[in-house]
Formats: sequence, structure tokens, C-alpha cells
Amino acid sequence: MTTEHPSVCTLDCPDTCSLSVTVENDRIVKVRGSTALPYTGGVVCSKVAHHSAEFVHGTGRLRHPLRRVGPRGSGRFERITWAAALDRIHASVMSVIDRWGPQAVMPLSYGGPHGLLSLDSMSLRFFHKLGATQLFRGSLCGGVRSEAWLGTYGNAPGIGPDLAAEAELNVLWGNNATVTNLHLVRKVREAKRRGGRLAVIDPLRTKIAEQADLHLTPRPSTDVLLGFALAVELERLGAHDLAFIDRHVSGYQEYMSLARQWPSEIASETCGVPAEDIRTLARWMAEANPLVLAPGNGLERGRNGGSGIRAAIALPALMGKLDRRNGIVLGARGAFPRTPDKLTRPDLVPAGTRTLNINDIGRHLERDDLDPPLRALFIYNHNPIVVHPDQNRMKRGLAREDIFLVGVEVAMTESMQHCDIVLPAATHFECDDLYPAYGHHWLQRAEPVIVPVGESLPNTEIFRRLAARFGFDDACFKATDRELMDDAVDPTDPRLRGIRPSEIPTTKALRMASGDDRPLALFDNVMPATPSGKIELVSDVLAQKWGAAARAPAFRPREGRFPLSLVSPASDERISSTLLGAGGSVGDTPPLLMHPLDAEARGLGAATKVKIWNDLGAVILPLQVTEAIRPGVVSSEKGAWLATSSTAQTISALVSADQKADLAQGACFNDTGVEVEAA
Repeated sequence: MTTEHPSVCTLDCPDTCSLSVTVENDRIVKVRGSTALPYTGGVVCSKVAHHSAEFVHGTGRLRHPLRRVGPRGSGRFERITWAAALDRIHASVMSVIDRWGPQAVMPLSYGGPHGLLSLDSMSLRFFHKLGATQLFRGSLCGGVRSEAWLGTYGNAPGIGPDLAAEAELNVLWGNNATVTNLHLVRKVREAKRRGGRLAVIDPLRTKIAEQADLHLTPRPSTDVLLGFALAVELERLGAHDLAFIDRHVSGYQEYMSLARQWPSEIASETCGVPAEDIRTLARWMAEANPLVLAPGNGLERGRNGGSGIRAAIALPALMGKLDRRNGIVLGARGAFPRTPDKLTRPDLVPAGTRTLNINDIGRHLERDDLDPPLRALFIYNHNPIVVHPDQNRMKRGLAREDIFLVGVEVAMTESMQHCDIVLPAATHFECDDLYPAYGHHWLQRAEPVIVPVGESLPNTEIFRRLAARFGFDDACFKATDRELMDDAVDPTDPRLRGIRPSEIPTTKALRMASGDDRPLALFDNVMPATPSGKIELVSDVLAQKWGAAARAPAFRPREGRFPLSLVSPASDERISSTLLGAGGSVGDTPPLLMHPLDAEARGLGAATKVKIWNDLGAVILPLQVTEAIRPGVVSSEKGAWLATSSTAQTISALVSADQKADLAQGACFNDTGVEVEAA
């Protein structure tokens, strides 16, 4: 019997596409885009269309609870029952708590699924009640950008990405959109067909950069200087809207006193962008109406990442180009009336419970530099060995036999191979969930399209069972998934138009809009949600959270002895380390892109394989000599598994976990010093 079902893509992508899933005999046989979400309009990326069935039903799928019977990392497990798995987890975790206290236990999770329930709902209720150490996850990715936006505009949404279709100028800054923001690209192309321009700012000539009318290639983590230079040039052109600034912008004079130290001619020398290109972009921005700016994640992943984003998102404010047609595609999470305290119950957390930065966990595991030390970890929605900075340190930490590890996963990843107990998780096609996107303003709900494969369970049910085994009988641990949905988003908010979150039709996305049904847009029907009620170009809030240096954007020069900068863009064959095409076996090794001048200087013109290395590790990669990357920078795609590498290391091994961005203590994946030689 063949049936068609609506669904939603849960993977780490801003588009959160609506899907139509064909099922035969309880197996997924086809996945296509659907029109339930007008923004994605029936189009879906090739990764999801071609590889979802294998992702759900393939040989790597975890189907039963497992107990490790070999050395950590060996992949030797035996099947056990759910009851035996829960008993072993309870006994081992309580042994840790009896000796070290509950803060010796910690969740190590990130953003595998992006549904509100699977991401963290019942799971955090469990850890909060347990009294476990809390984890600040945003520093791994997304936190720098979020903090920059919140410090400047507050928890208010920018414009929706669909407005890019009407722009006279689209500026994509650090946004590898063809790979990571497919539907924004469709809107940009629509604008170009109407005569609009496209400017791309990226050290790599990505596919979207190949379509640009102007491509600027700054050196990594110098974007703040480019933003300063553009602000100065706009001022010279008379494009600052002083009346708008007077009414709606705080910190203008202080900000511009910093920016004026970096006019185009001076900034050009450091960021590596010709002064004439800076002037051209400033002129285009001044002339354009509408203007749409779409910053991406690439911009945040360096030592000056927060400052770069703040300098970029200040530009529309300086020109007063923020309204229902002009603006910034960012801050979409502010479009949704989320109620995280109801969903995750932080009121259950004991007073004085510590919070750790996710980027520091490898160090804490390896060095035992905490009191109490970490002695039990639950790894879920995450593959830390592949995606964390300083990969080798994380591997050493997870190899310790005196730390009890529980894994909750869909597939047997390298991280799962280190766990003592592995619990099989359901995919997003096998559970209920609610999806507020981080790239647009539409809310969606999905139901299971098949029953869970094997003995796998949704994350919510796994943590319900854990709570029951630990004796947690509070009513919040008995909440159904439908009840969790209504805890996740405020049903009484007018943006939901009287529809309860748990009752949103699965065949029709719900757009967050104003009372008169207009799309949300700053200075049309939404205002900045900062303490001053204005756009804050300098931020006391950021200074209080991240130190005095975070009050205003600033430039920190690069330090270190390695001459090349490594950047790690996303791949069109996987989403982070979730394999949807390639990246998990020998032969899937992503190449290293190097400019001909850098290859010639190292005598690598005839090389087919090279060693890229620094003090933290070494990786053997195929070499691709190309002018698509600027001189002084090399590039290799992120997310490949260890099996692709002859050194059992990937480029994450080269990234320092101790070098932090200027906001949110973020990881610096696009700001890594390396050297390259023949392999």
C-alpha cells in the first residue's frame, strides 16, 4: 500500500522545508518538497530528496539498545533490552552522583534535529530535575550571531527572506547560500531577473558568488573593518539618515568615531579588499531601495565574528533602510512567541548549578580540571568527535574508561562508538514535533509518517522513560508530545490567530504576522527590543555578558606563526556531520582548495595530496589548486567523518578550542592558522 504524508525537514538549515513523503509498507520510498510552506514552494535540496530513505532505513541505522563490550571506539556492542539499558544507566549515574554529586553528570548535546521537542524539551526537564551541570551550546555555532543581533536589535525579528525577491540590491555576507540557504538563492535569482544586483562577501568563490555582480573577498575575521569602511564611505556619500538615527539609533557618535579610523584606503590594506570595491558597494547600498542584507554563519566563526556581524547589521540602520521592504534577514527566532521556561522547566534547576561552555568540554574531560569532575555524559543530537574544535582532545577525553557515556542517536557515529550504552532514537519522520525556523517566519507542525524503526523511540519518550526510572514522578514528566507543543509556544499570542500549536494543520504552515496580517518587519510593525528601545550600536548588555571589550565592535589582529588561514564551509552532500550523500567513508575525503600563488610558493603545483597541519594535528587531503579561494586562505568542507582520513583526523582537529570569538566565546572554525606541505 502506497500513501502520501506531509512532513517537515528537521535538519540544521534555516529553510526548514515542508515535505511530501511517499510510504510503501511502512518504508519511506520518496521525499519531495511540498507547498505547505509557501516560502519553500515545493522545492527541496538534493540531499534530502535523494538520501532520506537511506538515512531512515539504511544499514547504519540504530534499531535496538546496545551495550559496549569492546574498547572505546572499537564499535563492539551487544544488543540488550530497553529495561536492561535503563537499569544500567540508572545504576551507573547514581553511582557517580553518590560519589561526586549531580553536577558530575552533564548533557552533551547540540542541534541534530531542530524540532522544539526533539531538540530539548523532556530532555532538559530530566537534567534540570537531576541537578546536572548545564551546557551553553551556542558557542559552538550560532551563539555569536545571536548575541550580536540581540545586543543590537534585541529579541525582534528582521525581515523574512522572501523579500529578497524584490530587492534592488541583495548583499550576502559570509553566506554560502547555495549550499545552506537554498530558498534565499531562489529569491535572489528572482530579483536578478528583475534587474536587481547581487553583492557577495566571502573569501571563497562559492556558487552564489559566481552569480554576483560584485564579489568582495576579505581575509578571515577582518569583516568588521570592511563594515567600518562601508559606514565611513556611506557617510562621505551623505547616505546616513540623520533624522532616523536621531530617533531610533543609540551610540551613533561613539560607533562612528571607531569606524572613522578605518576609511576604505586603510581598511583595504588589512582586509584585502580593493578600496574601489568598497566604494562601489557603498554606492550601490546607498542607491538601492529596497536593500536586503543576509548575513550567514560564516561571518561569526572567527576571533572578530561578533564585531563583524555588528558592523554589517549597523549599515541599514545608518541609512534608515529598515521597513517593510528594506532590512536584514536575521533574528527570525524573534518572530515566534516561544515559551522556553514552560518547555524546559529551568525552575527545577538547583540553585548554584554550574554552566559550562560546550567548546571547553574536551579540555574538562581530558584534564579533569573541574570540581566536581565530569563522570557521566549523555550525548544526544550531537557528534562531538567530528564537529568540536580540537578534535584530538575530544577523542582523548571520550576515550577515558572512568567516564560513563550514554548515547542517544539515529546512526552509529564515531562518538557513539565510545559510549557504554547506546539508545536508538527515532528520526523526524517517526515522531511529532513543532518547527519554528531560524531562517524565516513560518511555524510548522509534523506528525509521524512511519512507526519508529526497530525499537527506536522519539527523544521525548526516551527521556520520559529515563525520568520514570530515576523516580521522577512530577506531572511535567508525564506530559504528552501534544502538551509539550503547547508548552513550547504561547497559544494565546495573537500571532497564532487562535490556533493552538498542537493543532496547527500539518498541511499548512502558519505565518507569524501582525494583527492586520502583514509580515513582520522592523520599523513597520515591530520595534527594537533593546533596553533603550533603539538600535544599539554600542551595547551595555553585551558588555555585561561578555566583558567590557564587547561594548562596541573592535578589531583584534591575528596572532600565531602559521601563514595560512583555514576556512571550513558547509558541504552540499551533508548537513554538518549528518551524512546525506557523502563524507562517511574512504573516498569521500573533501579536497583542500588552495590559490595557485600559495601552491607555487610551496612547490605543490604537481601534488595530488597534501598534509595540512598545525600544532594540534595533521590531515591528509586531496589538493585542488584554484583561484576560487583568495591567496593566504585555504578551504575544506566541514563535517566529514574520521573514516575519510588516513590520519583518523579531520579538519576539526586543527581548530583551537581555546581561541574564542569576541562574543559568546564562540568557536573560530574560519580563523585557523595552518601550514600545508606535500604528503
